[in-house]
Amino acid sequence: MARRTITVHHVRAVLRGAERGGIDTVPLLQAAQIPPLLLGDDRARVTTAQFARLFRELYRATEDEFLGLGSSPSRPGTFAMMCYAALGCHDLGAAMERGVTFYGLFPDGPDLALTQAPDGVVFTVRNDLDQDFFLAECLVIIWHRLCSWLIGRRIALRWADFGHPPPPHKDEYELLFGCPVRFGAERTGAGLDAHWLAAPIVRDEDALSAMLRRAPFDLLSRHDYGTTVAEQVRRALAVALRTSPRLPSLGEIAARLAVSPATLRRRLAQESTSYQQLKDAVRRDAAIAGLAAGREPIAQLAARLGFSEDTAFHRAFRRWTGTTPGAYRADGTGADGTRRPFPAGATGTPGQQS
Repeated sequence: MARRTITVHHVRAVLRGAERGGIDTVPLLQAAQIPPLLLGDDRARVTTAQFARLFRELYRATEDEFLGLGSSPSRPGTFAMMCYAALGCHDLGAAMERGVTFYGLFPDGPDLALTQAPDGVVFTVRNDLDQDFFLAECLVIIWHRLCSWLIGRRIALRWADFGHPPPPHKDEYELLFGCPVRFGAERTGAGLDAHWLAAPIVRDEDALSAMLRRAPFDLLSRHDYGTTVAEQVRRALAVALRTSPRLPSLGEIAARLAVSPATLRRRLAQESTSYQQLKDAVRRDAAIAGLAAGREPIAQLAARLGFSEDTAFHRAFRRWTGTTPGAYRADGTGADGTRRPFPAGATGTPGQQS
C-alpha cells in the first residue's frame, strides 16, 4: 500500500541548515534518489522512503541531530540520553518535565516549555533561527509521538498552534497532528488533557534501544490510526487499489462504513476534505511511489492506477504535482525511456537550477 507522500516544502526546509553550513546538497538529494529539479515545483512531493534517506544523509553530513536548523548543533546521542533520562520516570508528567529540563541545560538549544493551562497542559517550542519553521514543527511532532510511545497509547491532542502564517500545504496539518490547528498564533505548540500526565511509563531499555534505531524518522512519519472518517476512507481506497484499478464509488464506501452517501459527504466535509480529493491523493501517492521505484513503465503504471490513456494520466499527474511523471524517475530516466543526467550546477535551492 502506498504511504502518504511528503510535500516538497519539507524537502526544501530540511535542506536549509546544510545549505547554511556550506554543504553541497545535490549529492545528498541524489543519494536519497530525489531529482533536484523537483525542488522547483511547489506542488511536487516525495515518498516517505526518499525523505527518510535524505534525513539520514543530512544527519551524516551535518553531524547534528537538528540538521543545522538550530541555533547550535545538537551532538549525536543527545536525544537518546534524554530518552533514557525520561525512561526512569514513573509517569508521563515527570518524563516530560525531565525532558524539558534536559534540553534546558543547553543554552543555545531550542526553548522548550511545559505549562499548566485551564483546559489541560501546553507544550511549546521556540527556535528563532528556523526560517521555514520546520524544526519547531518537528519537535512538536516528535514530543507528541515520543510521549505516546512511552505510555503505549496514542495521545489525542486538543489543538496545535503555529506561530507563523499558514503555508501552501496548510490543509495537511490537521491530518499530520490529528487535531484542530491554528496559524498566526503567539506560540508554536500543542495542548493535551491533563489526565495524560498520570499515565505510567510502560517501556523498558530494550524497547527504547529498538526505537532509537529507527529514530527520529519513525517518530516523524504520519501514521493512520483510523480515528477519522477520512482516514478510514483513504485506507479503504488504498487497499482496493492494490488489487484493481477500479476504485470503489462513494456509495460503496458509504455502505462499508454503514452510513448513507449524504452522511459520508457531510462528515468528510467536516474534516475539510472530499471523496474526490481522497481518491486523487491515493492515486497521486501510488503514482509517485511507483515512479520513484523506477521499475514500472509509465504506461503500465497509468493503467494500474485506472487511467485508460497515458495522456489522461499525464494531465492528472501535472495537476497533482505541477510537473510530469518523467521528472519523478529517481534513476534519471525520462518519460521517453532515455536517461537524463542531473543538470550540472543544479542546487538544492528552488530557482537556482541551471
